Amino acid sequence: MSSPVTRRSFSTLTIALAFGGMASATVAMAQGQAKVAMLLPGSINDQSHNANGYAAIMKLKANGAETAYSENVPPADHLETMKDYARRGFNPVIGHSGRFLSAAQRVGPEFEKTTFIVGAGSQGFGKNVTSINYDDAQVGFLMGVLAARLSKTGKIGSVNGLEGLLNVVQQVGAFRQGVKSVRPDAEVRVIYIKDMEDAAMAKEAALALIAGGADFVFGKLNAGQNGIIQAAKEKNVFTTGRSFAHAQAAAQNVVSSIIENWEAMYVAAAAEARAGTLKPALITYGYESKTGPGADLMFSKEAAFAPSVPKNVVAEIDGLKKKFSAGELKLTVSKEDARGGV
Repeated sequence: MSSPVTRRSFSTLTIALAFGGMASATVAMAQGQAKVAMLLPGSINDQSHNANGYAAIMKLKANGAETAYSENVPPADHLETMKDYARRGFNPVIGHSGRFLSAAQRVGPEFEKTTFIVGAGSQGFGKNVTSINYDDAQVGFLMGVLAARLSKTGKIGSVNGLEGLLNVVQQVGAFRQGVKSVRPDAEVRVIYIKDMEDAAMAKEAALALIAGGADFVFGKLNAGQNGIIQAAKEKNVFTTGRSFAHAQAAAQNVVSSIIENWEAMYVAAAAEARAGTLKPALITYGYESKTGPGADLMFSKEAAFAPSVPKNVVAEIDGLKKKFSAGELKLTVSKEDARGGV
């Protein structure tokens, strides 16, 4: 059976973060050396989600854990790869994508003494399957407000994969909500592509949106994000990234990136798993967390937004973050909000 959503801060396990708001410290795994394994759906060189996962497993290794990872794991191999790591004594075993949730739910009952953690999953399961994620809706909403304020044509595009997956629904749907919250007459056109890793397909979709008048193209892809960046750079429109490298590749076009701190989230979850205190639930790290969110908008390590973003827009988004932090702004996102098309 599935378990409920819980909200979590990093207050009990202070961790170094790439952005402000978190304290800096080394987290002890527990007595004895931890063995942590990770499955990744794509390449660790994608400058996006998989690269973030790889950085996290390297952080765990630096903290003293014995680690192993498998990249480019196809769906047909999810189950057996998880089982293999569990048999070899890795605990926890991490699937760095919501796509690994089904396999974790099937393997969990067979390996009751192993904790399975699903990054960007949608729910917990049984006694030993936990999903963790940053708050996709919050950052998606903020990016929507940013897009609405910067667009001159009033036409905004979004290119994404994995239609219907909870974290995609949350971010894409909230992006549309964010746009409409400050510019109700704006057009938001969403395209879903078949492969999160396909940069050529993503570029083609982004160019189609731009040809239709979009001057701001958002997206939630893995290696495919590079295709959106390339299209934005070629046509000189605004876009967003998922890593600092994206801003460096197109500094005149990328206005901010959603920087996901999987290092902190996984270190915290792995430590709790070792201590036996990790709950089999969906744990979400949002702006309301006492010591900061699991993801934030950042252009570089020094600035949240590109110099081209007006100060009043920066102030507006900072104000919205404060409302999220205080619990004054709460979002409810539906599949209809994240629909393809207009």
